[in-house]
Amino acid sequence: MGLYGAGPPLVKVATWLTHIEIQQTSPFDRQLIETFAPDFRYVTYDARGCGLSQRRVDDVSFEAWVQDLEAVVDALGLERFPLLGISQGAAVAVAYAARHPERVSHLILLGGFATSYFSTAKPDPAVVLEAETLLKIVQIGWGSDRPAFRQVFVSKILPDATAEQWRAFDALQKATAAPEMAVRFMQTMFSINVKDLAPQVRCPVLAMHMKGDQLIYFEQGRRLAASIPGARFVPLDGNNHIPLPEEPAWTVFVNEIVGFLGTKRSEVPDTSKRLLTPRQQDVLARVARGQTDKEIARDLHLSPRTVEMHVAGAMKSMGAKTRAEAVAKSSEHKLR
Repeated sequence: MGLYGAGPPLVKVATWLTHIEIQQTSPFDRQLIETFAPDFRYVTYDARGCGLSQRRVDDVSFEAWVQDLEAVVDALGLERFPLLGISQGAAVAVAYAARHPERVSHLILLGGFATSYFSTAKPDPAVVLEAETLLKIVQIGWGSDRPAFRQVFVSKILPDATAEQWRAFDALQKATAAPEMAVRFMQTMFSINVKDLAPQVRCPVLAMHMKGDQLIYFEQGRRLAASIPGARFVPLDGNNHIPLPEEPAWTVFVNEIVGFLGTKRSEVPDTSKRLLTPRQQDVLARVARGQTDKEIARDLHLSPRTVEMHVAGAMKSMGAKTRAEAVAKSSEHKLR
């Protein structure tokens, strides 16, 4: 699990593109941490088969995803808490809230859907073909060193991202899951159906969706919100599946959540004060001692590529152009 901050809990449901060790290299996840950690105990965790979770698992089902969320909050001893569900995680969050109304105080959904490619009542043959094509692309190219296949998904998730953001997200995709697991995850996602559970949700609900979303279409998010009693639906301007920090939609997204949860903040927090994960701090401290990436990887039981990603994430978080500058800034601010 990734735990940030020390305030009241805010739990983010895991999605398949999660890796808690390197999530601060993700343009979106890093910003979520920096936004909510000052006011909440922000909780993240890796989905089964992804990130630091056991990579080979027998059960990759929607029910297993809901049970994993149950296990995480039970392990933390959380009795009542707001729940943040994004993309596939929105359906998991809806299912959990419907089953445990006494525990979910607020439900926040972004880019969610009630039914998917294979689970609609009357699937469109063209839509089914699209899903089958995506699965074939994953089977062929997910584990390749060439990013062309994975970039099909990057282009659907973040069509308006910069080249640097594309590279960061592609690296996250590849590090998150093995090709076999990616295929199994997508098969389960394409079969999700919480149409009957959504009307059972009883807590306050804030649902948001990007108007030009190319992965989960806007109308899917609108229909999900309409099926939840009393849910507030907020359209967000933009074509990405999730808003990026430089987009106006990001400010709306954060301010809507802040108002919904009733925190004292009235504005998006200053993101110039970057946070380093404990792993980034450890790696940067070893860089300062003169260790090479290979030596750090050996000592920490990581791959050299993962060490590079930690260093790159620390540099970006601190606004440093070189490793030496990152080390100097970490020393100045006593981050090591």
